Amino acid sequence: MLICIINPNTTKKMTDNIEVVAKKVASNGTTIVSTNPKNGPESIEGYYDEVFCIPGLIEEVLSNSEADAYIIACFDDTGLDAIRTITNKPVLGIGDSSFHIASCLAGTFSVITTLDLSVPILKNNLLKRGFDRICVNVSSVNVPVLDLENEESNALLAIEDEIQRSITNDKAEAIVLGCAGMADFAEKLEKKFSIPVIEGVSSSIILAEGLVKMKKTTSKLGGYSYPRPKSYSGIFKPFEFKK
Repeated sequence: MLICIINPNTTKKMTDNIEVVAKKVASNGTTIVSTNPKNGPESIEGYYDEVFCIPGLIEEVLSNSEADAYIIACFDDTGLDAIRTITNKPVLGIGDSSFHIASCLAGTFSVITTLDLSVPILKNNLLKRGFDRICVNVSSVNVPVLDLENEESNALLAIEDEIQRSITNDKAEAIVLGCAGMADFAEKLEKKFSIPVIEGVSSSIILAEGLVKMKKTTSKLGGYSYPRPKSYSGIFKPFEFKK
């Protein structure tokens, strides 16, 4: 089995860290290929950044056509619906995958992300997927994505404080870490708080492997139908869809 995991931003160090987490949980028979676009933002923080990483994301999917499944390693699930239209193979987002796993382990959960500007995006995704009824809160620790690995940012301490607040005030029974860059913290936080702490990279690998083993494909009826052939102009000419 070959799973292609795509970091939609251009920061190679983050891509490498995502690959390490993915390989830890992948089965022995699974090969992980990790990649990121050559063009686009260095991190994805908000609606504006999302727009500019989707063309590169599409290019990476088309360049890895031999994969059995694709994972979009941005917690905003950037471009998830668009990518599902260009392939019939399973395509998972780490945000959506985390919500599914959390719903299997707890009656309620909270999402803790990086910046305030990501909170509305995640709330919209939870509503769209129907998880808003069991997600009791979405909050941020106000640490930029690229600072998560900087010890001087005190990111881990900020996340710990927010988890404690969510357990006490929101009655969260599980915590979802709302950024791929937080994946390294999950195991340590789970031990500290003795509740499920879910990160999206591992969640999506497990679900992707299951879907491939079940021989399931993305439906091509309705919204995830292949794009209709049409002309694209200017710099977007290369993105004309050819099935």
